Amino acid sequence: MSTTLPARRVARRTTHSSRAMASVVTAALLILVLVWVGAETVLSALDAPALLVSSVEMGEWLIAVPQHTTSAGLVGAGVGLALIGLALVLVGILPGRRPRHVLPSERSAMVVDDEVIAAALSRAARKAAGLLPGQVTTAVRRRGVDVRLRPTSGVALDQAAVEEAVRHELASYGLRPEPAVRVHVSNRGVVGG
Repeated sequence: MSTTLPARRVARRTTHSSRAMASVVTAALLILVLVWVGAETVLSALDAPALLVSSVEMGEWLIAVPQHTTSAGLVGAGVGLALIGLALVLVGILPGRRPRHVLPSERSAMVVDDEVIAAALSRAARKAAGLLPGQVTTAVRRRGVDVRLRPTSGVALDQAAVEEAVRHELASYGLRPEPAVRVHVSNRGVVGG
């Protein structure tokens, strides 16, 4: 990857998803709830009719919740709120990775979609095994590559040669860290490949 700061920033922005949508939705919901509670409080102070529920009725309902709800219901509500909070914390902390890899380049940030890498690795596996396009599928993840082969019935496959061809192709891309390669040969063959 390029060593220039702008190229590194571009690569990071392209390979990681933004948290903007989750932040905007959470903030909008909180603002709506707070505006509604504030409006109800002002209307209650002015002795005006409530929009939905007056703040006095809300307070009485909140005070009566423990008396009118089973302990299992309270625990369930608490667990539900804790899960929502945990989900929001995880969205904020964990890296939101997109299915892309950064290829080394001295001049710029070169980002390639994992599907493109998978297609190239499938082609290398097909050539090494002498198979048709429908007989090889490849899945590229952040730390691993899974190549699945469905050989022609009655024709032996050299799994080690296929794995070596895929590793050689993958090494030519210079991905860091380099994903681990796993080649799986199906027990069921394809008729007349």
